[in-house]
Amino acid sequence: MARPAVNLPENHFLFTSESVNEGHPDKLCDLISDSVVDACLAQDPSSKVACESTAKTNLLMILGEITTGATINYEQVIRDTAREVGYTSNEIGLAADTCNVMVNIECQSPDIAQAVHLNKAPEEIGAGDQGHMFGYATNETPECMPLTHLLATKLGRRLAEVRKTGVLRWARPDAKTQVTVEYRKEGGKVIPIRVHTIVISTQHDPDVSNEQIRADLMEHVIRVVVPAEYLDDKTIYHLNPSGRFIIGGPHGDAGLTGRKIIIDTYGGWGAHGGGAFSGKDPSKVDRSAAYAMRWVAKSLVKADLCDRCLVQVSYAIGVAQPLSVYVDSYGTVKNGRTDRDLLHIVLRNFDLRPGCIIRDLNLLRPIYKKTAAYGHFGREDDPDFTWETSKDLTHELN
Repeated sequence: MARPAVNLPENHFLFTSESVNEGHPDKLCDLISDSVVDACLAQDPSSKVACESTAKTNLLMILGEITTGATINYEQVIRDTAREVGYTSNEIGLAADTCNVMVNIECQSPDIAQAVHLNKAPEEIGAGDQGHMFGYATNETPECMPLTHLLATKLGRRLAEVRKTGVLRWARPDAKTQVTVEYRKEGGKVIPIRVHTIVISTQHDPDVSNEQIRADLMEHVIRVVVPAEYLDDKTIYHLNPSGRFIIGGPHGDAGLTGRKIIIDTYGGWGAHGGGAFSGKDPSKVDRSAAYAMRWVAKSLVKADLCDRCLVQVSYAIGVAQPLSVYVDSYGTVKNGRTDRDLLHIVLRNFDLRPGCIIRDLNLLRPIYKKTAAYGHFGREDDPDFTWETSKDLTHELN
């Protein structure tokens, strides 16, 4: 096979993003951890949750620190989540109702509690940990998401939909998708030209042929999701390229919360501070500040202040005010402005203290389970994703 970039024009490049379905062992763990967060917040919005999950053959386990006034049957939450994903038998990869479940939960450290949130007004609440978080937005799609990541995520979501609705009865929960797009550079702007390669690997029943799998994926998944104008006779398809994929889920691979942070965000575009989201209540800035940075970045792009941008914020544990805020428009800032101008616009219009982020984005609600699979960003179809509602910055255009 020819090297993929050899025949590209000089100002063209290939970029790839991947996604994994809710039945992937790591995503199953993210879902379980966020189901625990939701269960706590539903009864006690002041709950402090740091919940990790792990999965392997015949075993689901949660461990971490939780302080809550809620009364939670953790075992039931774990089993219900695995069952909803589709793990109902050992043959598929895990039997939700009979597998071993382990729970090892302790209370949050009082040292953290007194430094971060005890008896404090929203404006005084300190960051739940140190760290730096990023947000990214681009006008290459209406959702202000990179096309590679958007398509990979939508392919996975569609695959889960046709499995659960019975359109593809042979499909099983575990699956991965990957999309390579050819882009053209115009200064700092990137313009998607065509889909170069699509990869789908999906778990399946043993009695379906590889030919049927490929035909069904083309008809019921790819052609439904990928706009026709991005596909041509040169687009490459690798559909279950390894051949058979019968053994999957926790039986085929161990799972752990927080191992899919690039899939959760922007598919490799922009940057990532390294902190996972799932299993954390919003006092943890790994989650809430990353949501806020997406809110900021998308607001700047939607206001047509720039074509794309990256925004960073950093915190110290127990300190309310951010240590730093940074904006990079990749040279796409408009109307004679500079990135420094964008920074001042951000500081004038967004209060990035953790308690204020929680208040302004209404984050003390049980909304997190549905964020755990198919991306935390770009989900404009759901009003609970408040960080996807861009802030009106038209007054800054004058």
